[in-house]
Amino acid sequence: MLTAERHRAILRLIDEQGRVTVAEIAARFQVSTATARRDAVLLAEAGRAARSHGGLLPAGFFNRTPALRPNPAANASAKVRLAQRAAALLPAEGTVFIGAGTTCVEVGRLLLERPELRIYTNSIALMMLAGETRANLTIIGGEASRESNSVSGPLAQVWIDHLRFDVAVVGAAAIDATGAQAADLAEAAVRTEVLRRAGVRMLVADAGKWGRGAAVRFATWRGFSILVSTRELPREARITLAAQKVKLVVA
Repeated sequence: MLTAERHRAILRLIDEQGRVTVAEIAARFQVSTATARRDAVLLAEAGRAARSHGGLLPAGFFNRTPALRPNPAANASAKVRLAQRAAALLPAEGTVFIGAGTTCVEVGRLLLERPELRIYTNSIALMMLAGETRANLTIIGGEASRESNSVSGPLAQVWIDHLRFDVAVVGAAAIDATGAQAADLAEAAVRTEVLRRAGVRMLVADAGKWGRGAAVRFATWRGFSILVSTRELPREARITLAAQKVKLVVA
């Protein structure tokens, strides 16, 4: 089994079980403990899983306080379904921009086996998968941010100014009747510029983000072609999207 195939299988195990240990990886895939531990490190560093003592948990497991954290396996499953639905709408060839959010990275991961596709991204986590890809993968230049695990800033915007995309896939910290918001100003600026240069503009966002609110709006609904979400949105949201001719796809 190739490393990329083993990594995908490990992520499926985490999705199904909620966690996986290094010992389980070694036994199930018949690799050494050192290889299993290295797989765990690579998946964690790429943002595809979270390290725990002796194993892996779903990505983002430690980002919330325990009292507020829902079932991690259920969250991971919803994110995977959303990413799979979004990836199914994307072309087998052409030029696609993939944003730096965790759901976007999951979408990008599903595109890596498309050899005729050119993927541009500002996601450091996605770029770390360059050794696994058959697609053409390019990260835009700029300043690296530890907080968002992305590349942004003035240099990134200069890069984007020279590019055009058949499709852009971005995420959002929050969505409401006015559009999509981001928590980080520099990352918001990148998303705004990317959307201006894309033919099809796709937003991937959990339905629970509707009405949440965040620091800065980076696009109104007129800036999007498609919203892929985890479940049906409130009636208010559906009316808003229909009025702005945004196609709603439910995963």
